[in-house]
Amino acid sequence: MTTTRQFRCEDLFRFNNVNLDPLTETYQMSFYLQYLSTWPDFFQAETHPSGNLMGYVMGKAEGEGELWHGHVTAVTVAPEFRRRGLGRKLMNSLESTSEHVFDAYFVDLFVRVSNSLAIGMYEAFGYSVYRRVLGYYSGTEDAFDMRKALPRDKEKKSVVPLQHPVLPEDLEW
Repeated sequence: MTTTRQFRCEDLFRFNNVNLDPLTETYQMSFYLQYLSTWPDFFQAETHPSGNLMGYVMGKAEGEGELWHGHVTAVTVAPEFRRRGLGRKLMNSLESTSEHVFDAYFVDLFVRVSNSLAIGMYEAFGYSVYRRVLGYYSGTEDAFDMRKALPRDKEKKSVVPLQHPVLPEDLEW
């Protein structure tokens, strides 16, 4: 049985098994600490009964007006714990926080266009491609901005796809 709990500072010294994956972005320590101190409700960890970290999600709330939304900065599960529903559980947690704590209109995330496994997973979770962002990953690879409308967006305006790609400098947030 796994435990979902708030991510802790000491987890930063125990998450190598989760982050040692070529598709998982690893950030500077200060980046994780900023998220942990600013948006603690969005930073959750999934732990094994042994205490090992199995995965985590981190995100934030951002935007204005009808663009007020939850953003998934990272969601990742250690390879040995994949295909057990942990990614869905972590995403559900972030979506619930976005909806019930921050009253957001939608949740969004960015994913490499080459990461077909992740794209398929997000689509299975109810996300759709909103737009393509050219050169989002260090100028070398495009990203899809994927979105999922929340109940506050009754008309689902937030997920109507754009017909043209955008540049990273054109992103609102």
